[in-house]
Amino acid sequence: MSSTLASPTDTTLPGALHKLEATPENVHWGYFDASIAPALRVRSGDLIQAEAITHHAGDAPELMMDEKITRIFREIDPSDRSPGVHIMTGPIYVKGARPGDMLEVRYLQMEPRVRYGSNLAAHWGYLYKEFSEQERVTIYQIDSNSQNAFALYAYDFEGKYEIPGTITECPRCKRQRALDGVRIPVRPHLGTAGVAPDTKGRVSTIPPGAHGGNIDNWRIGAGSTMFYPVQVDGALFSIGDPHISQGDGELSGTAIESSLNVLFQVILRKDFQFPSPLLEAPDCWIVHGFDDDLNVAMRSASLDMLQLLTEEQNLSRNDAYSLMSVAADFGVTQVVDGRQGIHVRIPRGVFPPKT
Repeated sequence: MSSTLASPTDTTLPGALHKLEATPENVHWGYFDASIAPALRVRSGDLIQAEAITHHAGDAPELMMDEKITRIFREIDPSDRSPGVHIMTGPIYVKGARPGDMLEVRYLQMEPRVRYGSNLAAHWGYLYKEFSEQERVTIYQIDSNSQNAFALYAYDFEGKYEIPGTITECPRCKRQRALDGVRIPVRPHLGTAGVAPDTKGRVSTIPPGAHGGNIDNWRIGAGSTMFYPVQVDGALFSIGDPHISQGDGELSGTAIESSLNVLFQVILRKDFQFPSPLLEAPDCWIVHGFDDDLNVAMRSASLDMLQLLTEEQNLSRNDAYSLMSVAADFGVTQVVDGRQGIHVRIPRGVFPPKT
């Protein structure tokens, strides 16, 4: 939108390439924490090839768990998977990052680790009571040729899905057909990623916030760039909660959860500030708002978009307000993470070319 922020055609010479495997030593399960020792140290401009592991791999262990994933599930005690649920790879320390900076993360590739994923209609889902408080798992398979996913089978979960990383051994006799003939476009993305909050102790991965966290916006995939407000020295960036597809709202409580291999570049930005996680897609900008009350989240997203348009596009407040009403699209990102999410999208094409 302006020269202050990077555009999709801007290039930054890549630095070193680092590989960050997801091992019990390199992940933290269910939390961000500014006191965690970094799993990796990088410089601005460096590339990272990292593994993001779904905590739902146990929903179909024979399809979604390999030896390395099994080790994570086996060696991290359930009592240490709290207060959230997501397996986070990292943290990554970015040299020179200080509170008040922005961490630009350019997501370059997201490749499924396996061809299968799981959707849980969970007890935290929006319509749980309307489904007689019965939780249900649907296992999906990716068709690599068409890049669509289809339901392989479904089963009712016995009891209540309360332990992150539950491993279910579903007998074949309990598997049911589901969604015959339906195909879902595969769009791999990260549900949860962000920097460490400036808070003492563990911060749950479940609610999103200014640090990023569980935003659950399916547009945070390959080809997009996120800007996260740095809150502690080194930023301490982590990724997790990988998905292969999700709709806006994430109504049942989860997406199609599946592990991903992710390539991204981190760039330290000291030339601008923004109060909330900001998404740059090839054709638009997206601003996020979060709150327990969806109306408050809507207001937060509106005010932050107003700031983006006035400070980065140099519009007057009145002009920006009019533009938001006639050209911006507001959507419900998710309603199932405690702190609910609103996103607002403004297309690049409405602005004149920069000279």
